[in-house]
Amino acid sequence: MNNIKIIAFGGVRENAKNMYAVEVNDEIFILDCGLKYPETGLFGIDTVIPDFSYLRANAQKIVGVFLTHGHADAIGALPYFLSDFKVPVFGTELTIALAKIGIKNDPKTAKFDDFHIINEQTEIDFENATVSFFKTTHSIPDSVGIVVKTDKGSIVYTGDFKFDQTATNDYRTDLARLAEIGRDGVLALLSDSANAENPTENVAEHKIFEFINDNFEYHQGRIIAACVASNIMRVQQVFDAAAKNDRKVVLTGHDAEEIVNTALNMDKLHLPSEDLLVSSDKLSTLTDDQVVILETGRSGEPLKALQKMALKKHRFISLHEGDLVFITTTPSHAMETAVARTRDMIYRSGADVKAISDELNSSGHASRNDLQLMMNLLRPDYVVPIQGEYRLLSANARCAEEIGIPKDHVFLVSKGDVVEYDHDKLLLASTVEVGDTLIDGSGVGDIGNIVLRDRKILSEDGVFIAVVTIDRRKKQIVNQPQITSRGFVYVKASQDLIAESAAIATKVVQKNLDNKEFDWGHLKQDVRDQLNHFLYEHTKRHPVILPVIMEINQHRHFNKRKKKISE
Repeated sequence: MNNIKIIAFGGVRENAKNMYAVEVNDEIFILDCGLKYPETGLFGIDTVIPDFSYLRANAQKIVGVFLTHGHADAIGALPYFLSDFKVPVFGTELTIALAKIGIKNDPKTAKFDDFHIINEQTEIDFENATVSFFKTTHSIPDSVGIVVKTDKGSIVYTGDFKFDQTATNDYRTDLARLAEIGRDGVLALLSDSANAENPTENVAEHKIFEFINDNFEYHQGRIIAACVASNIMRVQQVFDAAAKNDRKVVLTGHDAEEIVNTALNMDKLHLPSEDLLVSSDKLSTLTDDQVVILETGRSGEPLKALQKMALKKHRFISLHEGDLVFITTTPSHAMETAVARTRDMIYRSGADVKAISDELNSSGHASRNDLQLMMNLLRPDYVVPIQGEYRLLSANARCAEEIGIPKDHVFLVSKGDVVEYDHDKLLLASTVEVGDTLIDGSGVGDIGNIVLRDRKILSEDGVFIAVVTIDRRKKQIVNQPQITSRGFVYVKASQDLIAESAAIATKVVQKNLDNKEFDWGHLKQDVRDQLNHFLYEHTKRHPVILPVIMEINQHRHFNKRKKKISE
C-alpha cells in the first residue's frame, strides 16, 4: 500500500513562498520552490525562503523539483535549494529559461544544468507515481498545473491560475484535460487561494488592454508604467498600447531587459514594431507624449524604484508635473501600506497616479467561481487550500463546502503540517519543523529572532553606549565614562541625562571592582540593567544598551608574570 504524505513548506497562512512536497513511499516530489519579499518587521531582510531542514534529513528521497510558472513566488528560492540538493528540475520552456537567470549569478549553482523541459503532454514515470501537467491561465505564458498520480488517486497542484474564456493560445486553460484528470480520480486538490475572498469575477484580459490603451491615448505627458518584470502578459499589453499610440518604450532596469529579451527570443513576447524599444540615453530626443517608461524595479518589484523617482534619487528618471505613473499590476494585500506611501510620494512630486486595480478586478488568481469550477472539473475527495493568508485559505474552504465537499475533507494547514493517507482516507496526522530562512545580503539563515529583535529595538529606540576604562589591579576607574547615543536622544539637548547616566555607570563599575569575586559578564550586565532602568524611568524608551569596558595595565602584568616564570 502506498504511504502518501503532503507537506507545505511555505505558501500557507502567508503570501507567496510556494513550496510543497508530495511524499509517496520513499520518493519526494517538490512542487515549486518560491520566495517572498519581506513585510513589516523584517528589518534589513532581502528575501524569505522556505526552511529545508526536513528535506536535508531526507535528501536521498527527493526525485526532482517540478515548477508551475516563472514568477518569483514559484522559482525564486531555487538557487538556494540547488546549493544543497543536486536533483533534476522540471518546467516549461519559459519557466526553465527564467529559472536559469536566477541561478547563474550564484557561484554554487552557476554550473548546474540538470534542467528538463516539459509541456502539457509530458508524463514522467517514477517508481511510485507518475507526474504529468496541464495548461493554466496566469499572467505569464507556459504556466501549468501538476498532477502526481498514485495508486490511491492523483494529488493535483493548481499553481497560480484563473479562467479566462478570451485568453490567447499561450495562456488558455485546457478544460478537456482537467475533466480527464477528474474522471481518473483525484485524491487531493492543492488549490490557489490568493483571490478567494473576492466575490466579483476577474475582468477579461482584452478589457484590461482596452483600459491601458485608453489611458495611453488620452494622457499627453510621459507615462511611467510600473509592472512586475515577469508579468509577461502585462508587459505585452504595455508594448501593444505604446505602439498603437506612437510611443516608444524605455526599459529602466537590468532585470526587465533580461526577462524581456528572454521572452522575446522564445516568442513568448512580441514587439508590434521593430523600433518600439529605445535605450535610456535616447530619452532626451523624445517629447513627453512619445515616451512610455517601463519600470520593474530591482528583482521585479517596482515600488522602491517609483519612490526614488518621486524623490529625484533614481538613476536617470525624476518625476515632474504632467507625468502619469500607471501601476499595471495588482499588489497583494500585504503591500497596501507600501503602495499608499508610494502614491503619496508620487503626488508630492507633482505627478499623477492611476492603477488598473482602482477600476478593474485584474487579479491573475482565481475568483470564487473559478475555484468552484476547478473543483467541479476535478471532483477531488479532499481539498487543501494553499497560496494565501489564513482568511484566504478559509474563504477557499467555504467554496469547497458550498459545492458539497464535506468540511472534514478540507484541510487548513500550517507550514510543516503533514496530511497523510491512512486507512483509505487522508488525515492531518503530524507535523515536521518548518520555519523561515531569512536572506540578508550574502547571509543565508544566519539572521534569527534575536537579531531581528535587536533591529526592531534599534529602529524604535536607538542605541546607548557607555565606555569605561578601568585599572583592575588598582580597582580604579581611570577615566570618567564616555556616553554616546544614536537614535535615542539628542545628546546636546540632554546633558543632564547623559551626566546622570555617566554617574550611574561609574557607581556600578566601582561597586563591581570592589567586589572580591570580580566577573566581566556580571559587570556588563549590571551596567546594562541599571542604565536600562534609569533611562526608561526618564524617557519611557528601551534603547539597546552597549557597555564597553576597557582595561589598562593588562600588558604590563603579563610581562611581570612572564619574567617571574623565566627566573
